[in-house]
Amino acid sequence: MYNVFEVIPLLFYLFKGYCLQYFLGNFLEERSKSKLASELASAVLYAAFLSVIGFIEPAGDLNSRPAIWKLSLSFCMICVIAFCFYKGFRLITVFLLAAFQAVADISQYTIAVLYGKLSGGLYDLLKSSFINISMESYQTSMLIINSIFIGELVLGYAAMGLLLYFSLRRIVKDFREKAHGINVTELLFLIAPSAVGLMICMLLRIIIVNVENGVQNLIYQKYPALTAVIPAILLLSLFPILCGVKLFQDMIHLNAEKSSRIILEKQIEGLQTHIEEMERIYSDLRSMKHDLKNTVSVIKRLSDNSANTSELQKYISEADQCLEKLDIRFNTGNTVADTLLNMKYYEAVRNVPNINIYADDLIFSQELKIQSYDIGIILGNALDNAVEACKKLKANDPSADTFIRLRSVQKGNFLILTVENSFYGKLAVSERGEFPETDKADKKSMALVFPILKIQRKNIKEQWISGQMTECLRCL
Repeated sequence: MYNVFEVIPLLFYLFKGYCLQYFLGNFLEERSKSKLASELASAVLYAAFLSVIGFIEPAGDLNSRPAIWKLSLSFCMICVIAFCFYKGFRLITVFLLAAFQAVADISQYTIAVLYGKLSGGLYDLLKSSFINISMESYQTSMLIINSIFIGELVLGYAAMGLLLYFSLRRIVKDFREKAHGINVTELLFLIAPSAVGLMICMLLRIIIVNVENGVQNLIYQKYPALTAVIPAILLLSLFPILCGVKLFQDMIHLNAEKSSRIILEKQIEGLQTHIEEMERIYSDLRSMKHDLKNTVSVIKRLSDNSANTSELQKYISEADQCLEKLDIRFNTGNTVADTLLNMKYYEAVRNVPNINIYADDLIFSQELKIQSYDIGIILGNALDNAVEACKKLKANDPSADTFIRLRSVQKGNFLILTVENSFYGKLAVSERGEFPETDKADKKSMALVFPILKIQRKNIKEQWISGQMTECLRCL
């Protein structure tokens, strides 16, 4: 029977090692090319460590002295496994290690308290029954008692394993954005419930043994109500760990949806402006078509009279000036960019008189593998910001010269788009000093837009240098 009582904990340690590699493997990339070998090695190594700890400190030893060093060793061991078998160190790794240790300890202590109470009651029951049995049935009775204790031990470890596994599985399932790079604030939000759970387990380990008259007694034996209270507290400490992950993921999803909505609203605003501009152009075209009919009639009438040659030439010159309104001012090699530039030019002229827009050095190659939609969004936003800066400059100093210069340079797989514009010379620098702060009224919306743009468009790099905004587009 002694071997059986050793095999059962060993099997539980192997299962616990499997849970560790399952938990880490869903977030981190294995170092070994053989995924199965890496998972098996990490599980066996962790099981061996737990076996050594169990041999040094038997499961029945409830002395509070080794609580701190055992927790420290366990945490260090899972850190070693994480760094030896998985690539890279990220902030999410710290959360994974703390969460696993917390869930494992909470599962163990929750079932241990219930198991201890059940074992005590079962022992008293068997003891009272054992008094009445005869010596002839002693071996049979001992076999029954040992079988009952083995079954109880199996159920206890099975309950620990199931609580641990399903808790970790819930975290893995709720943590949908596993590639999300969390920051320090998010890490503190995620790790705080795990830290609280670990402290509760350590506190329980310290106070669970009560010594009276040199005799050790469990605290819930003196206060039976704690048999229900302690597991309830432990389970309640597990609840924030699970819900905190789900809440964090819901917040990320909500911010992503809000950012997408803001971007969509801005795109709709740009589309409405484009439609209004196209309506204006078509209206001008209809008007000019009507005027051209009258012009042709006048030219025919003047051409019939050879004495009106000078008047005819003057009239043709005026008509030519009118036709210049239909001239395409920009030729970048991209139809969308040309249309957008012409539209923004007339819009800028209406808002900022005497503005100069230079785009001779803005050229898009035909071999460029960037979608016209992306070019339109980036160029349109850059021009809107540039026109807004020129408008503010003109409001502060009506005599100031306003300009916008557009250039593009292609280097290998990168297209560097540079937009320069005049502005009133003041930049609001952020506390970190990384980028100038936006001076737009809706700063909160902009704060939400920038992170989602970094996620959705990893091929776009933004850099502000001395009032210039350079946007680098990587060819797809």
